[in-house]
This record gives sequence, structure tokens and C-alpha cells, in this order.
Amino acid sequence: MLRALFVAVSLTLAGSPARAADAKPNVIVFLADDLGYGDLGCYGHPKIQTPNLDAFAKQGARLTQCYSASAVCSPSRSAILTGRTPHRNGVYTWIAENAEVHLRTSELTMPKVLKESGYATAHVGKWHLNGKFNSPDQPQPGDHGYDHWMATQNNAGPSHKNPTNFVRNGKPVGKLEGFSAPLVVGEAIDWLTTKRDKAKPFFLAVWTHEPHLPIESDPEFMKPYAGMPEDFQQHHGNVTQMDHAFGKLMKALDEQKLTENTFVFFTSDNGPEGDGLKNRTRGSTGGLRGRKRAMYEGGIRVPGLARWPGHIKPGSVIDAPVIGSDVFPTMLNACGTKVPADRVIDGANVLPVLTGKADAVERKVPLYWRLNMAPNNLHMALRDGDFKILAAQDFSKIELYNLKADPKEETELSAKEPQKLAELTKKLKALNAEIEKEGPDWWKRLSPNGGGPIKKK
Repeated sequence: MLRALFVAVSLTLAGSPARAADAKPNVIVFLADDLGYGDLGCYGHPKIQTPNLDAFAKQGARLTQCYSASAVCSPSRSAILTGRTPHRNGVYTWIAENAEVHLRTSELTMPKVLKESGYATAHVGKWHLNGKFNSPDQPQPGDHGYDHWMATQNNAGPSHKNPTNFVRNGKPVGKLEGFSAPLVVGEAIDWLTTKRDKAKPFFLAVWTHEPHLPIESDPEFMKPYAGMPEDFQQHHGNVTQMDHAFGKLMKALDEQKLTENTFVFFTSDNGPEGDGLKNRTRGSTGGLRGRKRAMYEGGIRVPGLARWPGHIKPGSVIDAPVIGSDVFPTMLNACGTKVPADRVIDGANVLPVLTGKADAVERKVPLYWRLNMAPNNLHMALRDGDFKILAAQDFSKIELYNLKADPKEETELSAKEPQKLAELTKKLKALNAEIEKEGPDWWKRLSPNGGGPIKKK
């Protein structure tokens, strides 16, 4: 997959250059915020212009069944960094400002593991893995293995335009002129060109705010949508703004001759916000049922694109299910770094699938989601093969679907498939109980709506 071969300029004793094939790849994880499954041109959106991501999809693989590890932001991010499902790693919900919930240093993160393996590391953009941001009371990005970071606790404020709430390596940046994604990518490019240790391979996390509220788009990126209502211009322009920033980063890799030895993975943290019918929340699920916060496919199925020249065949379409927690073991395997063996890793190494060496992912743990604030009294889900079960926390409500035959989850199968229902109910109960035992009990003591104290009625 990734022939992202970091070309070290060391010489062998014989005086010949070290072979690129023996070197470690660079890694970039680019994460959009609230980007729906159907929001990119390469995923079928009829109007939104995403030329850079569309071109990128042709250069690598497009995943048709890529999932976020949660239907909201913070848990998805925690799973990408740790390979562990959110209720296990402790980040069970989105994290409100000053909340107790945070990604603990007892969790081994991708930047921490790669840094110990000799990588330079940086994070730019949204963080949202602690409530007490830039405070000694909770771990900050630098405590999780990042050499360099410029981030916000949650959203760019007061909006994507001229944000004032970024912090760089513990110091407030002050007001920035411009729009969030281009600013974030500008920081990434500056780190790549002037700040990183170029004797080392690198791991770079680029987590944009777009297209999460409060949306504010550069008029330049709203031009393609002239004549549409302003809400559409703002939302669609926001996605195009993010795409433009992604393109700038890919161009920088080309200019620095890093493209061939860099494994880039692009995805989103969950499905689109709102109902899609009002305000600036006009994201698309591509026709899938449900949206952000829901256990239905529209809440958790997201775009997924991967490029590793020489390893991933250009123009590949991967139908095997892949989830955010797979990023951790996949990248560590690509980098020749051992996956921690002292803890349960819920994600799987999907390199064989991405590189065309396997049709299916070998999983020890089924795909699993849980969000206590999810609507429809369906707080959990488990996918095993083509079947997916959704359930209430107390199992008072259960639904069953065959996603291969019915990806839009229109035909509930509990009555027609009692044997499969019983089998998956048993699996979900056992896995959920095991995960509850390991993770911290914040979810018992705190409100699911942001991790604050539960308010007594």
C-alpha cells in the first residue's frame, strides 16, 4: 500500500544510498468535520465541487463502506488515535468545554507510538479530546506524542472566518486573518517545510473544522453556487474550501518531493449535522438513513480515501467495511511499528485489503458503535458480515438489517431472521459488557450531552 518511503540520505558502508524500499513511510491523516457520506463529487454529490479530493480518489482507493467509530466528533477522534472503541478508551461522547472527559495518557496514541519509533509528529486543526484545553489539569496534544501542535478545543471561533481561539504549543495565537481550513493547512505546510526534523519520517494529523458549524466560507468558494439560497452557498462553499486546503497540502507534498513516500488517509468524523432542510446544515448522507448522532448508516458511514503510491492501486474501489479505529493498527503496520500487545485493539490492519492482497478484513472484534445520546432509543450497533443490529442501552428495542441487500436500512428483519437476531444480540451484549468493564465509568456519572454533570430534575 504505502510506498511512502521516507528517503533517508544515509549511506551504506559500501557508499551507496540506502534503498527507499527499506525506509519508513510518512503518514498524513486528514480529518474533515461533519462531512457526510454523499458530500464529495467522487461520492456522487451532484453540485458540490471537490476537484482535489476527486483527483486524489483516482490516485488511490475510494472506500464505499468507510465508517467513523462514533456518530459524533470526540469519540471518533479518540478511536483514530488509539485503535480502541470510544467507550473502551474513555471518550464516550463529544466533550464540552471544561468537561471532565478527556483522552487519558494511559492510552497509547498513534503519534506517541510513532514518535518512539523515530517519527517527527505534528497536529494542526481541531483537537476536541479534552474539556480543559490548554490547561495543566488535563493532557494536551503534546502529552499524546506531538512535537508540534496548533489547535482549538472544539470549533473555530467565532467562526471559520478570522478565528481567534487557536493555541500553538501552549501559547494562544490570537486573531488569524483568513478561513480555518486554509489556515490550518498553512500551518501544516510551514511545519513540513521549515520546522520538522527532516532526518526523520513524519506523522501529521490535519483535522479541519469544515464543514462543522458555525460555518463561514470564503466568498471565492461560494461562487460556484451563485443563484442558490445562501445556506447552500455557505455549506457547499465550506466543503469546497476544505477541498481547496486539501489540494494545497497535496501540492506541497509534490513540491517537496514527498508524495511518493507518504501514505495519506482522508475521512470524516461522523455524518452531517441537522436535518439537511434548513440553515447551513445542508450535508448529504448520499441517501442513507439517519444523520449525525444516529446509529443508522447516515450517522456513521463517511467518505474514506487512501493513497500510497506503489502500494495502493490508483482508481481502486474498496467495498470491505473499514472503521476509524482501523487507522491506528493499519498505519503502525505500514510504518513497520509493532501494534501494542498489552491492551485490546478494536481496530484491524486493513493494509491487505487496501493493497489488493485480500478481499476481506480479518477482525478479532466486530464493528461496534455506542453513543448514549443517540436518537430513536437506539444507542448501540454492531456489524458482523452483512448484518447490522441496533439496540437500546437496555435492549428494550432492537432492529436488524442486511446492509448488503438494504444499505438504506429500509427493511427491518427481526421477525424474518430470528436466528440471526439472537446470534447478534448475544454478541452485542457480550461485547458491550466487556467494553464497559474496561473503560472509565464517566458515562454512568456524567451527562451524555457533552460530559458534564448529570442535571437532577
